[in-house]
Amino acid sequence: MKDKDIVPIILVPLSFVPLIAMSFRDWILSLLLFYLLIPGIVFKILKIPLKDLGFKMPKSFRSTLVLLLFSIILSFIGTLFPEMKNYYPRFTYSTPLDFLFYELLFGLIMFAHEAFFRGFLLFPLARKNKILGIILQDIPYTIIHVGKPTMEIPYAFVAGVIFAMIDLKEESIGPSFIVHWLGSAFFDVLCAIT
Repeated sequence: MKDKDIVPIILVPLSFVPLIAMSFRDWILSLLLFYLLIPGIVFKILKIPLKDLGFKMPKSFRSTLVLLLFSIILSFIGTLFPEMKNYYPRFTYSTPLDFLFYELLFGLIMFAHEAFFRGFLLFPLARKNKILGIILQDIPYTIIHVGKPTMEIPYAFVAGVIFAMIDLKEESIGPSFIVHWLGSAFFDVLCAIT
């Protein structure tokens, strides 16, 4: 095993930093620092191109469209559960423009999540062992959902596996980012209007 091969394993503890109680602003800054900036610098120092970590356009958008349709169905089902509707959206807003601003901000948050778990952890690990790579990125991804509505924990586990498989197939973190962000935004809209 080369030194470069252990980098994703060393980065795993960074996934838990955003679990520390902090303000919304500090949470976003910690995500950007620990999920994007630090891993990006590490891989840059190691001369591993971002495109090798899935930072490129997907081979196709078919998988993304299928997952988006599925997420729409799951969103409608999710609104049937008061626990979910009471939790989302996770921000307060007073105008439609406020709502849009926060959804765009959550797009950045979702990008940080997908960059870290699927890009910086999954792609390097999957080159050595696809199944192990999927599992090792999915465990911390699932754990960071603890504290959200209980039903979201098994959902996060399954979504993490599916996102990983689709991203590997498409050789890009694009599909998981698009589905994670747009699916989340659609669910927020449903919760806000129902």
